[in-house]
Amino acid sequence: MLGLPDHVRTCLFDLDGVLTRTAEVHAAAWKEMFDDFLRRRADREGAAFVPFDAVRDYDEYVDSRPREDGVRSFLASRGVELPEGAPDDPPGRESVNGLGTRKNELVLRRIREDGVGAYEGSVAYVRAVRDAGMRTAVVSSSANCRDVLVAAGIEDLFDERVDGIVAREQGLHGKPAPDTYLAAARVLGAAPRDAAVFEDALAGVEAGRAGSFGLVVGVDRTGQAAELRRHGADVVVDDLAELMESR
Repeated sequence: MLGLPDHVRTCLFDLDGVLTRTAEVHAAAWKEMFDDFLRRRADREGAAFVPFDAVRDYDEYVDSRPREDGVRSFLASRGVELPEGAPDDPPGRESVNGLGTRKNELVLRRIREDGVGAYEGSVAYVRAVRDAGMRTAVVSSSANCRDVLVAAGIEDLFDERVDGIVAREQGLHGKPAPDTYLAAARVLGAAPRDAAVFEDALAGVEAGRAGSFGLVVGVDRTGQAAELRRHGADVVVDDLAELMESR
């Protein structure tokens, strides 16, 4: 009663937007950081200020990507080139790493001030998956993944975690490349065809499809069901609880 093919015995879950209500926190932090940068740049150049769109730009350019990839992707969409800088660039520096550091500061501040909520339907689904004897992993581009899991009270629901820290240590390419999902399946001893991927991001479902996983489930939190299907989702639901009602 989990809405999965019979051969799927491993479940790989994205974090933000699938398990926890942190996608909107990330979107707000990206917007605050980019709008500040774009406004200052427009003022210097005497150009019109065009703000970051927390829905369209977030979904298209930054959602589920490693932080620096998100910075590069969005800036490229605006025809802006910045130096890479270094990982220890301060948040005020106009470099790819500097903007990424500023965004991370803003996310951590919002999490500390507002806390982290989990989607009840997702938590119930993960518990049902584990009760059925399946293994589970979280696959996230965030370096703050463990902190978010702990804050949401759900860290104990997952056998493994492949996050931004692991990806950096192992040299894994971020989503939409399938590397992090393949690494999670490998550490759980599962072939990709025997694992399901659960994602709310366009880049994430692309990663699931590129990895030839047994099932790619798109979670539509923002009204982009058609886009999730177009980018590779086999099934799209508004909430994971729907999968327990699908049979």
